[in-house]
Amino acid sequence: MSAVLNTPLPLAVPRSALGPRGWSALMAAVITVLVLVPLLNLVVPEGSVFHLSDFAVALIAKIMCYAICALAMDLIWGYTGILSLGHGLFFALGGYAMGMYLMRQIGRDGSYKSDLPDFMVFLDWKEVPWHWTFSESFIAQMILVVLVPGLIAFVFGFFAFRSRIKGVYFSIITQAMTFAAMLLFFRNETGFGGNNGFTDFKRILDIPIAQPSTRMVLFVITGMTLIGFYLMARWLVNTKFGRVLQAIRDAESRVMFCGYNPLAYKLAIWTLSAVMCGIAGALYVPQVGIINPSEMSAAAGIEIAIWAAVGGRATLIGPIIGAFFVNGAKSWFTVSFPEYWLYFLGLLFIAVTLFLPHGIVGGVKSLLNKNKTEVKA
Repeated sequence: MSAVLNTPLPLAVPRSALGPRGWSALMAAVITVLVLVPLLNLVVPEGSVFHLSDFAVALIAKIMCYAICALAMDLIWGYTGILSLGHGLFFALGGYAMGMYLMRQIGRDGSYKSDLPDFMVFLDWKEVPWHWTFSESFIAQMILVVLVPGLIAFVFGFFAFRSRIKGVYFSIITQAMTFAAMLLFFRNETGFGGNNGFTDFKRILDIPIAQPSTRMVLFVITGMTLIGFYLMARWLVNTKFGRVLQAIRDAESRVMFCGYNPLAYKLAIWTLSAVMCGIAGALYVPQVGIINPSEMSAAAGIEIAIWAAVGGRATLIGPIIGAFFVNGAKSWFTVSFPEYWLYFLGLLFIAVTLFLPHGIVGGVKSLLNKNKTEVKA
């Protein structure tokens, strides 16, 4: 069995792609951002060239949420060999759970001055539906942020993995599941705001959500959550559990022959990955200010996979870098050249596939190793 677990990664990336020094430098950089961004936004005057706008803060926070999703994708795709195109569903479910609470926090400050959310008043509803029962409780909704994506992922994964569905068939099924959920959430009678979703939030924990201190607290919590998930993932992939996951990715039949049950391992990491996306969605909604069914679109699920591929699979840090790189480029293109963004994204993915099969991190690693070899020669 040790031979299977010690099989080298097909991406030829070591356990820590950046090495101890690189990893420490990265963590220092992330922590610096979490300290520096609030200072540049809250302390530096708006007229200063060093002032960081509210838009920039919201953009960084949004990308950090996306980076959590990319990290979750790396655990199941990079380390377990399971390509999901439906992680947008888990992200959206966590976002909707948070959004339901935020909608109830609006209270009578809505357009119709009713205790019900505005869209329910518009549709002439007299009371909230049953699945909104605990929506006034922050703790209950935070439990649902974890429970709903985790439970759906567990049930779906149990039947899919038990049936030994894998490869492109599994990817297609996950995308079909997400598309079906999107169509369901688009319907007004389901009680999720239909096409418009949830927006116009006022408060969180009875604190105005738009005030600078609230935004900064959410920003720091998001950054700390990203760091926490990264540390957890880094620990996990270096345990025996993580080694088994990599063995399943490389030779699942050999793992079964050695007496391991892949179902339990795949189901565990699949459920954990879904929960991570749900938490990312819950952090995303109060900072961006909206959640609607478009987060479950096919494009959203594919983009998560692209972030992981561009950054570098089976590196942990690569998908985080990929999320920042791709979404930073998207933010610039959609403002400066909106009609060319999709062309750029397509070209980027093709270029990475042809010239950087190991992603940005893998490419940098190969370049550094090449330079070291030339210096020694």
